[in-house]
Amino acid sequence: MILTLEIILGITSLLLILFVLLHKGKGGGLSDMFGGGFTSQHGGSSVVEKNLDRITIVLSVIWLACIVGIGIAYK
Repeated sequence: MILTLEIILGITSLLLILFVLLHKGKGGGLSDMFGGGFTSQHGGSSVVEKNLDRITIVLSVIWLACIVGIGIAYK
């Protein structure tokens, strides 16, 4: 069980890094490197941004649950 939680934790950690970098930055930042500037110029990105927010929140909840689960399993 601990191994499964650690694997899920590793995968969600990498995905969280990716999705946070994909968010539209206020100053342009790294999100423009992945196409954020292109979508903001052409509009219609509000649905994409909402979905990106939802995915990031779900991943962070899974990540937090894995942290808590690993902490309980080790006790």
